[in-house]
Amino acid sequence: MQSPGDLTLNGAPSRMHRPRADGATVRPGDLLLEGRARERAGCLPEAAEHYEAAIAAAERNGDVRVLAEALRRLGAVRHHRGDKAAARDLCQRSYAVASAAGEDVLAAEALNALGVIDLQTGSLDTARETFGRAYALGGASPDIRARVEQNLGILANIRGDFDAALGHYRGSLEAHRRSGNEHGCAIAYNNLGMVSADRGLWEEAYNYFEQSLAIAKAGGDVYLQGLCLGNQAEVFLARQQFEQARHNAEAALLIFDQLDDRAAKADAYRLIGMVYRETGKAALAESRLRCAIELAAAAGSVLNEAEATRELALLYQAMGRNQEALTALNTAHRLFRRLDARVDLVHVGGKVAQLEETYFAVVRDWGQSIESSDSYTHGHCERVAEYAVAVARQLGLSEDEITTVRIGAYLHDVGKVRVPHEILNKPGPLTGAEMDIMRMHPVWGIELLAAVEFPWDIKPIIRWHHEKADGTGYPDRLRGAEIPLSAQIIGIADVFDALTTTRAYRPALSRDVALGEMTACRHWWSPEVHEAFLRALSTSADAAVPKAA
Repeated sequence: MQSPGDLTLNGAPSRMHRPRADGATVRPGDLLLEGRARERAGCLPEAAEHYEAAIAAAERNGDVRVLAEALRRLGAVRHHRGDKAAARDLCQRSYAVASAAGEDVLAAEALNALGVIDLQTGSLDTARETFGRAYALGGASPDIRARVEQNLGILANIRGDFDAALGHYRGSLEAHRRSGNEHGCAIAYNNLGMVSADRGLWEEAYNYFEQSLAIAKAGGDVYLQGLCLGNQAEVFLARQQFEQARHNAEAALLIFDQLDDRAAKADAYRLIGMVYRETGKAALAESRLRCAIELAAAAGSVLNEAEATRELALLYQAMGRNQEALTALNTAHRLFRRLDARVDLVHVGGKVAQLEETYFAVVRDWGQSIESSDSYTHGHCERVAEYAVAVARQLGLSEDEITTVRIGAYLHDVGKVRVPHEILNKPGPLTGAEMDIMRMHPVWGIELLAAVEFPWDIKPIIRWHHEKADGTGYPDRLRGAEIPLSAQIIGIADVFDALTTTRAYRPALSRDVALGEMTACRHWWSPEVHEAFLRALSTSADAAVPKAA
């Protein structure tokens, strides 16, 4: 849960005259202060009116400091209301006015604001350059330094450079301390806690969140209290301190419910659901995680919806509801792919990578559960995946294509759940009728997964991994290039593992004997696939290959 103001256009207001109560003409500075008060209260239309009046009055009076700040503040309002072009124009005008007047701090404030707009609407490189200019111009001011360091930390976090993010957040904390800004320190502590949690430094993360929470309580910042409580709940979950995690998450939920913040409520519900899942309360876990998903979707929070959906998938996995787990994972994958790092303030690549590792774990677990019905094939899917990935790399496939091969390997035999146990474990050769049943497993696998929309094109692997280039395979007797490359890769890895492991109907063959048999049958695969397989096996000659019993 991110702290408020992580990406802020807010600057410290200049020292202005207080509003007068004697009916005299309101001065530009008074209008600016009134605009700031309206903005803090969330009354953005009224705030914009006051800033526009302050700009007009400052232009008449030649008050460049008020003019520069009012332009930037109006830019902040336009930014928050979605008018990015107007926001950029106003902040550029603020920078020009401040620079012309030699007001370096105000010019740096405007640059920092422009950097935020660059971050959310433009390239990250441009944002970093703009923040650097702001720092160079106004870094002597602790307030400017603190805000720029904070934004540079967020930029580093988006790129996955957590060490750099940590350094910038520490710099922000130091600057806030120098300026005596307790609230700024609280935000910096929370950000430091988040980076520490990303690095698995749970004790350090907890202490940072505790410091942020203490300041938030002292200052009456209820929203920040909720964020800190939720972040601490994440730490407790990682430590398997489930009662403390539930207590904190429920306290955070109460706060966000009072504030009517549906996105933050969704994250609190996600945490509560995770606690129930880890403590064996499956029905409660499913209910809370579904609430999290619904709240996040209603709030338009793609990140919270994606993370709650991933946790629901893990619940379904633990319950043995594998098809529902895959459906949830596929939904989560689509959501994570929709994330915009500039808006969601996350390292998208890292989130997707974590999700894909979860995906691998779920499909590996399902594959192994299928193998458990056949005492002779334990570990088959895992080995096929290892061989197939090695072949795919030899063929120069992309990382996304390799992921397709890996997922397909874990699930290629999913249809065997419909094959009768006595056929799977028959100690002798299968009859013709029994072979016909066995040969249905690719079709049954497709039927089992018909309603699941995968991020990767694995269904051709499941249906056609037993096809042969000479047309003698099954179930569709495809020939040559009609067989997808991914299916050929799984097919050749599948044959090798079958030959080199003990089965109910025969002992394992040695590596050399198995390769000899496959060479005699090389017409089953394209020459490119067969040669890539031999290269992959040669490259990993020292890799463990199951020995004959």
